[in-house]
Amino acid sequence: MENEFEAKFDALLKKYTELLLGDWSEEKQAKVEKWVMYTYISKSMPALVKHWNETYPQAKDEVVNLIKEIKTLNDQHREAMANKNKQ
Repeated sequence: MENEFEAKFDALLKKYTELLLGDWSEEKQAKVEKWVMYTYISKSMPALVKHWNETYPQAKDEVVNLIKEIKTLNDQHREAMANKNKQ
């Protein structure tokens, strides 16, 4: 049963990554997973994230860069889809 759940949940993450960024790769999925977790934790436990950011400023910078990368890829995907729909 656990293997079936893992496969189905992995399929959900793959599809989310594909819809968010335009295509899927293991690397992109790993980045999306980190982005989702960080975003969720920052909203549900902001004090924890504040402490973590202060404790690990280099890791915080990596997260900021990751967020920027995902936003850029998402913006590019949206623009490509909008251009495709105009044609």
